[in-house]
Amino acid sequence: MVSTPLTTDEARLIRLFKALSNPVRYRMVRFMVAQPQCITGDIVNEAGLAQSTVSQHLKVLRDAGLVRGEIDGPAMSYCLDLDTLNWFAEQVNAVTEEFRRLCC
Repeated sequence: MVSTPLTTDEARLIRLFKALSNPVRYRMVRFMVAQPQCITGDIVNEAGLAQSTVSQHLKVLRDAGLVRGEIDGPAMSYCLDLDTLNWFAEQVNAVTEEFRRLCC
């Protein structure tokens, strides 16, 4: 296969897949769907992991654009970025349709 540079959209899509491919981060996103505007402590309690570990996972999710964080008093409040989730869903649907058309 010839190596060609990724488009911006392809690189973004791969970052999102990578962020969601980790089971802990996937579950964190699922938790944030059920608990919008949760704080770090809520995620730590749900994940059963050290706060530093949760913070590292949140950083990956933020860097991918899936999660936004805002300072809320002494805590950090997190929510999902709906624009990114909608874009991701559109891209996955488009790729899925392309695969269906090309399959034998």
